[in-house]
Amino acid sequence: MKVAVYGKGGIGKSTTSCNISIASARRGKRVLQIGCDPKHDSTFTLTGFLIPTIVDTLQSKDYHYEDVWPEDVIHEGYGGVDCVEAGGPPAGAGCGGYVVGETVKPLKELNAFYEYDTTLFDVLGDVVCGGFAAPLNYADYCIIITDNGFDAPFAANRIAASVREKAHTHPLRLAGLVGNRTSERDLIDKYVEACPMAVLEVLPLVEDIRISRVKGKTLFEMAEGQPNLNFVCDFYSNIADQILSKPEGVVPREIPDRELFSLLSDFYLNPNLEKEEKTRQNQQDTALDFAII
Repeated sequence: MKVAVYGKGGIGKSTTSCNISIASARRGKRVLQIGCDPKHDSTFTLTGFLIPTIVDTLQSKDYHYEDVWPEDVIHEGYGGVDCVEAGGPPAGAGCGGYVVGETVKPLKELNAFYEYDTTLFDVLGDVVCGGFAAPLNYADYCIIITDNGFDAPFAANRIAASVREKAHTHPLRLAGLVGNRTSERDLIDKYVEACPMAVLEVLPLVEDIRISRVKGKTLFEMAEGQPNLNFVCDFYSNIADQILSKPEGVVPREIPDRELFSLLSDFYLNPNLEKEEKTRQNQQDTALDFAII
C-alpha cells in the first residue's frame, strides 16, 4: 500500500507522517517513509538527523545508478521505519516533481520500492503543479492534513482537485482529512459537508506535538518517558488502523474557488447564521426523534 500525505505548508505533515509510520510499524507492517521536500527534513523525527538525500547520493556517484546500494539511500529510523529523503534541486532552479521520479527510479532498481507493506510519501506544501502531484502517480490513497483555520481548506480543496484528476488514470482514492492540533472542528465539518470526504481523525491541541519536531522525536518515542502522551499516540494509531483496513475512499469533487471563499467568509463574518442553522437542525432532529417514539 502506498499513501501520499499532502497539506498546506507548515500544517504538520511531516510530524503526522512520522507518527503514522510508527503506528503502522507497531501493527507489524514493514514501513518506508519517503520525504519529498528539498529541505529533506521529513524523517528528522524518526532518525534524529538529516539523512543524505537521493540527489546527494546520485551526485556523489556521478549519477551511476548501478553504483548505488540500499544502505546509501535507505536509513533505518525509530521503531524500524525505513527512511528515504528525495532532496531537491537548488533553490530557484529545477523541478521538485522531477526529483520525486528520480527517487523512485533507484528504489525500483534496488528492488526496494515494492518490498514494503506501507510506503508513505510526505509531500511539501500545496499541489501547485503536476510535478508536486507526482507522488499521486504511485499512491493508492491520499491523506490531506488540515486544521480548523481559514487557509488550510483552500489547500485541501486544491489537493482534492489533484486527486480527482489523477484518479482518471490511476487507482487513486482520497482516504480523508486529518485535522492537526485544533481544539475545534466546526470549519472542517463545514468543508466536508460541501465536499464530502471522511475525517479520519482530529488531533488535539497539544503543545508536545509541535515540540516533538524540535526534539527530533516522534510522539511514540517521547511517550516512553512521558506516559501522559500515550493518549495522543492513540490518535495516530487510529489513523494507521483506518488506512491499513484499506478503506473505499472517495474521488472528491472539489468546490469552485469563489464558492469556497464565500463559504469560509460567511462562516467567519456571519457566525450567528451558523448558530441559527445548527439550532434549526437540532430542533428538526429532536422533532424527528419524538415522531419516531
